[in-house]
Amino acid sequence: MPNRPDTPLLDQVATPADLKRFSDSQLTQLAQELRAETVSAVSQTGGHLGAGLGVVELTVALHSVFDAPRDKIIWDVSHQCYPHKILTGRRDRIRTIRQKDGLSGFTKRSESVYDPFGAAHSSTSISAALGFAVARDLGGNCPTGHGDAIAIIGDGAMSAGMAFEAMNNAGHLKKRLIVILNDNEMSIAPPVGALSSYLSRLYAGEPFQEFKAAAKGAVSLLPPPFQEGARRAKEILKGMAVGGTLFEELGFSYVGPIDGHDMQQLLPVLRTVRQRATGPILIHVLTKKGKGYGPAESARDGGHATAKFDVLTGKQAKAPSNAPSYTRVFADALLAEAARDDKICAVTAAMPDGTGLDRFADRHPSRCFDVGIAEQHAVTFSAGLAAGGLKPFCALYSTFLQRGYDQVVHDVAIQRLPVRFAIDRAGLVGADGATHAGAFDTAFLANLPGIVVMAAADEAELVHMVATAAAHDEGPIAFRYPRGEGVGVEMPERGEVLEIGKGRIIQSGSRVAILSFGTRLGEVMKAAESLRARGITPTIADARFAKPLDEAMILDLVANHEALITIEEGAIGGFGSHVAQLLAEHAIFDRGLKFRSMVLPDIFIDQASAEDMYAVAGLDAAQIEARVLDVLDIAQIGGKRA
Repeated sequence: MPNRPDTPLLDQVATPADLKRFSDSQLTQLAQELRAETVSAVSQTGGHLGAGLGVVELTVALHSVFDAPRDKIIWDVSHQCYPHKILTGRRDRIRTIRQKDGLSGFTKRSESVYDPFGAAHSSTSISAALGFAVARDLGGNCPTGHGDAIAIIGDGAMSAGMAFEAMNNAGHLKKRLIVILNDNEMSIAPPVGALSSYLSRLYAGEPFQEFKAAAKGAVSLLPPPFQEGARRAKEILKGMAVGGTLFEELGFSYVGPIDGHDMQQLLPVLRTVRQRATGPILIHVLTKKGKGYGPAESARDGGHATAKFDVLTGKQAKAPSNAPSYTRVFADALLAEAARDDKICAVTAAMPDGTGLDRFADRHPSRCFDVGIAEQHAVTFSAGLAAGGLKPFCALYSTFLQRGYDQVVHDVAIQRLPVRFAIDRAGLVGADGATHAGAFDTAFLANLPGIVVMAAADEAELVHMVATAAAHDEGPIAFRYPRGEGVGVEMPERGEVLEIGKGRIIQSGSRVAILSFGTRLGEVMKAAESLRARGITPTIADARFAKPLDEAMILDLVANHEALITIEEGAIGGFGSHVAQLLAEHAIFDRGLKFRSMVLPDIFIDQASAEDMYAVAGLDAAQIEARVLDVLDIAQIGGKRA
């Protein structure tokens, strides 16, 4: 293949066991080859680049010292797992990553025995590793056997409470467990919070240089107490710690910080820990996101996620935009509202760029809060802001809002606090696959008493919904919008405050009514064009609200049509279920109404393009048309049948 890097050592690696025969100097060369192969692969596929480049040496060291899959190597979040996949028998498929029928962009149990635990959300690795350690000690039946459990967690992921819950439990249980804190001073966004400052202080002083010098070379060159058995080893690890008190108070022996790009430090420390550790131990490793690839190193986010790019220049091949992204529209609309109302503030959880709030932070720094990877805190913090008389917009991806659901129920909904939930990445998201799909928010929000749940059909509607949320003070309100570009509609100069629970008729027709919730409306309109060629003109309505429903509009639709089809970009139990409940309560089904609800299927859909995913889900224009023909008992021509 053209433009492939020269990788003579990597070419000899079929499984991690092959690393055992390499010398330390060869392992250093292997890391260089692995980095080049990672850059080459991601340049052709796009994907998460910087995180993987930052752990190349660590990945090689781990797989050379430990015995996967018997030893469980668990990557937190797993943005950084591409080098791991290359070393674990998946190199021949690495250029399919994040594509339809290809490798997942994250660790995935069903993909490989070398992925003992799937991940794509943060801060789960220590809990999972502790589970493996306890299962090992209690004789659990694991097909790959039981060895060490090693969790690799970033400093950004350590800001989540779950990581500390796991460490507290691990310290109490005193099980042999290895946690590697991969400290690159950056998660997706620059790290925030007191923990980040604490970690920064750990390696600001001279003792780090002393440890760096001591750790150079082979195990025999480490201080003699390293070689005197488990008791003295544990003492020296603590003695060499640079301010590791926080972790030691949680019951962990602490070693570090060490240079995560220096094999002469990584290898002896990992070998010593593997040989000597008795209880839980934390190894503090310093790395640089994007390490070894100039364009990634110089990028503000360390080359976190990229489109396809030119290896020599780093220039990304992004298609020109025809319309603003929904995220940008939300950000602009919120800025406009905030300019008129100084009580409006914004909260995000380590995703200021992804949610568009980076621009809000630039304009209104005192009113914008990035709380780190801590969605539970983000929700309850927003509840406190609301109780204190501010107007918080809590901007989270749908898939991350799941992590704060108890707080939505207990701290927001029960108290009827006017928190405004801006739910980005609603619906299917493409290459990130099932772990990041916004499938469930309508279902888990709309069943809460007193909440308002909206979905924008296009980017202009999103502007109106931001204005509506800003004006709503009677309780919680949420609005959802997808990833990607809008449809190119004319934008309003200013958002209009919508009447709560009021939908709109888009097109009047006969026989069948299509009631759309969210951005599938565009596909409904395409289906309607094809149906017109068959002499069928459906009535089309945009619900706007899943809660409260526009009962008058819906009941009028069923009174004047023989069939009603609801369509949404969400799982069963959402908008369509609420409509069905309304119809059942009004005995509409007793009168012979034909009712169909088009929702995401009851499966997790693997990564592909968004178009392919919606085709799998049965929610594209062709399948909407087919459903209309089916409900009207009209046969399709050309071999197609609903």
